[in-house]
Amino acid sequence: MIAMQVLPVLDLLHGIVVRGVGGRRDEYRPVESRLVVRPDALSVARAFRDQLGLTRIYIADLDAILHRQPNLDVYRSLSQEGFELLVDAGLRNVESAEPIVGAGATQLIAGLETWPGPDELACLCDAVGSERVIFSLDLKNGHALGDLNKWKTTDPCEIGCRAVQAGVAEVIVLDLAQVGTGSGITTVDLCRRLMARFGDLRVITGGGVREVSDLFRLQEAGIAAVLVASSLHDGMIGRADLEMATRQSIVKKPRN
Repeated sequence: MIAMQVLPVLDLLHGIVVRGVGGRRDEYRPVESRLVVRPDALSVARAFRDQLGLTRIYIADLDAILHRQPNLDVYRSLSQEGFELLVDAGLRNVESAEPIVGAGATQLIAGLETWPGPDELACLCDAVGSERVIFSLDLKNGHALGDLNKWKTTDPCEIGCRAVQAGVAEVIVLDLAQVGTGSGITTVDLCRRLMARFGDLRVITGGGVREVSDLFRLQEAGIAAVLVASSLHDGMIGRADLEMATRQSIVKKPRN
């Protein structure tokens, strides 16, 4: 029996937290939130913890993803504050993982948008331990992002399968076109296909979460964790909703 987790998201750009909408990064602006006045990462993270009880945080570091300039000082300050950090810092090779781990990342995200291929993913799992690596199956409008040459397929499900075969035990399925739109989750069917192939796989998804009913839908589908930001900042999902949604349990399906 496994309880679904809600993972609040910090999208970092120019060192501060921004509101991500639809993957249109040139339009991202400092976050405006009912939870906090200042958009710095530590203030927002403390609001997630103190007001919502959330301490495991997903960081999408756009400075690193777009410009290869990870916000290491931000990771350190959050880690020293006691937060568990899942960090997407636009990793492109095994060597780029070392400073991210050194700055306090609990787990590393190897995102399809920047990660070169499955062989390199296997090397990353060997280098830092597969339990510390999460593969992010990055999509936009259902299409796989990034240079897919070494994956030898454009099919998102097959890419996810090759990532699992490379050694990861957790996969994020995220469609950037849905992020911040409040239009609902579109990735459930793909998540189910991956879980049907690998019964022990932990699948995380997000993008488009509107209200607590979306959390229940994901829980019923067997999702291990869900990424949420806008609905937390807008007050559409509050602490009571989170407690109600996450105290339920789901049963993982047996491996086929």
